Amino acid sequence: MGQEINQTQFSDQIFKEYKRRLCHEAELLGNQLSEGCFSGIGEIGGYELESWLVDHNYFPAPINQAFLTRLNNPLVVHELSRFNVELNGAPLPLKGNALSAMALELTHTWQECQDIAHGMDSVLMMIGILPTVRQSDLCLANMSDLKRYRALNEQVLKRRCGRLLHICIDGREHLDLDHADVMLEAATTSFQVHLQSAQRNAVRYFNASIIAAGPLIAAAGNSPLLFDADLWDETRIPLFEQSVEIGDQPDQRNRRVSFGQGYARESLFECFAENLANHAVLLPILMDGPPQQFAHLRLHNGTIWRWVRPLIGFDPDGTPHLRIEQRVLPAGPTIADMMANAALFYGLARFLASMSDAPESVFSFDKARDNFYAAARDGLRSKLIWLDGSTTDARTLLLEEILPMARQGLKSLEIDRDEIDQNLDILESRIKSGQTGAAWQRAYREKHQSDSLHLVAAYLERQRSGAPVHEWAL
Repeated sequence: MGQEINQTQFSDQIFKEYKRRLCHEAELLGNQLSEGCFSGIGEIGGYELESWLVDHNYFPAPINQAFLTRLNNPLVVHELSRFNVELNGAPLPLKGNALSAMALELTHTWQECQDIAHGMDSVLMMIGILPTVRQSDLCLANMSDLKRYRALNEQVLKRRCGRLLHICIDGREHLDLDHADVMLEAATTSFQVHLQSAQRNAVRYFNASIIAAGPLIAAAGNSPLLFDADLWDETRIPLFEQSVEIGDQPDQRNRRVSFGQGYARESLFECFAENLANHAVLLPILMDGPPQQFAHLRLHNGTIWRWVRPLIGFDPDGTPHLRIEQRVLPAGPTIADMMANAALFYGLARFLASMSDAPESVFSFDKARDNFYAAARDGLRSKLIWLDGSTTDARTLLLEEILPMARQGLKSLEIDRDEIDQNLDILESRIKSGQTGAAWQRAYREKHQSDSLHLVAAYLERQRSGAPVHEWAL
């Protein structure tokens, strides 16, 4: 979805040709993977941070085009709405001081962005869902001026045959509304963490990332509010799943946005074959270049948003590689918090993927999925199942099982000890205090009986300090 396109209307012939190329590339991918042609380089990390542009009244500022023009940084790009941008990091080997190097790079890019935003009477903010966003903000007039987004919206609505998108979320309170386009997706901003794996380890890392998703999101919730309704700790999850619902699959687990259908068994090719079999083409953009670039297959995969998604990329020498995109984490509350969340993912995934007996052989996909939705809904208060079949509260599980696993995994990656301690200490303090970003937003709102404007002002003030969220005062 990152590339721009030159048209928004597509004939049946274009769809047919796209499908032909897609099938050819899928066959080629299957052959290359079966022959072991993909990269043997592993444990490379990266990230994408989606953030909000906010005006000095604390409402979304739809100025990303002018902002990006002034910034002129290729690492910062458009997002779906005019009030969002995405910050990207350079891939780094996961060893030594990788975590602090990522944090330093992100801090530098973030400050550069803030300097430009301040000059435009606005501010950049990292939070899962902006409490002041209104349904009226999420309209086509505020869609980024790129044809790929217009085409995506038109294709989703075409397949819905004119039916409005319906959002129904039961949380602490209830939200039920209709919306005319895909712009509700723009309300969900995340911190997406990437893990490149050697081909031989890709299945284990993919399955480990699925198992890790529930505990990960339990520790990291930062999206409790939408349109003044108090819903899930991570309201991003149900909102995104329902905001691009096409209805072409009766099975709710097979939505365009979903937790997926199961673990990989022999190869990540299974995910791409599932894409082909179960999901209609949305953007039939015909592209030049050899089929070995997998351009059509990668674009199709980019319109299917699994919470744990396999990706195809290329090493600097052009060798194709496999990486996993862990999409469950929200943006914010601070860079320190997000890097601690990334450390938890990298360490836990490494530990699970390295176990002598693959945990996915005894821990069912259904249990991993149930953990994910329970944790998204109730955060640290959720009850989670773990590898031995026991059920416990998320806080106890994280402190007694997950953090030690993550520590061992990070040691196995040869991350510097002080970096392991720094990041896992932040997580331990957050979990013990119970103060995630979601918990802080709720507690502040209740203590001060504050409206969304005052909440955002207080959140921004604390975010600017850089202190992790467990240290934030109410």
